Amino acid sequence: MAIKGKAWKFGDDVNTDEIIPARYLITTDPKELAKHVMEDIDPEFPNKVQPGDIIVAGKNFGCGSSREHAPLALKGAEIGAIIAESFARIFYRNAINLGLPIIESPEIAKETDEGSILEIDLAEGIVRNVTKGKEYKIKPLPESLQKVMEAGGLMDYAKDKLQGK
Repeated sequence: MAIKGKAWKFGDDVNTDEIIPARYLITTDPKELAKHVMEDIDPEFPNKVQPGDIIVAGKNFGCGSSREHAPLALKGAEIGAIIAESFARIFYRNAINLGLPIIESPEIAKETDEGSILEIDLAEGIVRNVTKGKEYKIKPLPESLQKVMEAGGLMDYAKDKLQGK
């Protein structure tokens, strides 16, 4: 699974209320949530972000409540992946369940500048910063999680398995 996009930088402790403000939790429609993703940090972010773009953040990304709306809003915005120094545990699992690729790498998070073009190969375990001409090895996702990502999330993966695919 290859991902290529522009990097958007955020700091430490980006919480789920900053990812999707609570005032928008009246829906679970990913496209509706995407219209407001990250707007309390950057009001123009929902208008600037493009499909496949990559969020790069500091420590403890996705802290706060355990609501699934946060990774759902990011997926609705068609974020290609999130790279952070570290993730809140529940956010990490919610993102995996929704098929949103996440990579924990302090080195990449610290060395990537906003606007850099990144290429990610999850199967090979490689992240390339095309802008800087630098390549990073990451731990490849286990094959089982790669299949969940390729299916679009855990529910789609389970449906495929039940249908014998």
